[in-house]
Amino acid sequence: MVVNIILIVIAYLLGSIPSALIVGKIGYGIDIREHGSGNLGGTNTFRTLGKKAGLIVTLADILKGTLAASLPLFFAPELHPLLVGMVAVIGHMYPVFAGFKGGKAVATSGGVLLLYNWPLFITALLSFFIFLKLTKMVSLSSMLTAVVCVLYSIVFSLIIRVDIPLIIIVVLLASFVFYRHRANIIRIRNKTEPKIKWL
Repeated sequence: MVVNIILIVIAYLLGSIPSALIVGKIGYGIDIREHGSGNLGGTNTFRTLGKKAGLIVTLADILKGTLAASLPLFFAPELHPLLVGMVAVIGHMYPVFAGFKGGKAVATSGGVLLLYNWPLFITALLSFFIFLKLTKMVSLSSMLTAVVCVLYSIVFSLIIRVDIPLIIIVVLLASFVFYRHRANIIRIRNKTEPKIKWL
């Protein structure tokens, strides 16, 4: 029991590591929270600091989820990796190291899925870029990808192997993504959401 609690705390702290804030301050001498959307995530890093910084932050945020979800495999097999991974996602959204104002749950959620069900991660990745090509909006693509992940988890359980925890956690992660994109949804409706130009 004590080990489980420790792992959950560690997962939250891992998720709380503000990759965008660290890269911005160390690599560029700026606080990314004062630029662009102010969000501590890959998208704002791409827009504010460029492709290199954006890629580093995105990969770091993905790995946070992967590392956190892997903890039970080494220290507490009875603890479900998806549960621990979800705690890391909460840490990413509400990081203790950055005033509880973090990212939008997308990359870190992807990292959790990468550890637990890599085909789902690949499906999500491909879906994201297909939607991005079609819509030119990162936010909308992220939300549509979240829906794809939910559908995947349901089909996976119906056809391949029953995995109720996967369905539950993916639904929760998708809910986080939609919740964190509330302002984006309003801008999409008002047709004021920024669009990318590189794809």
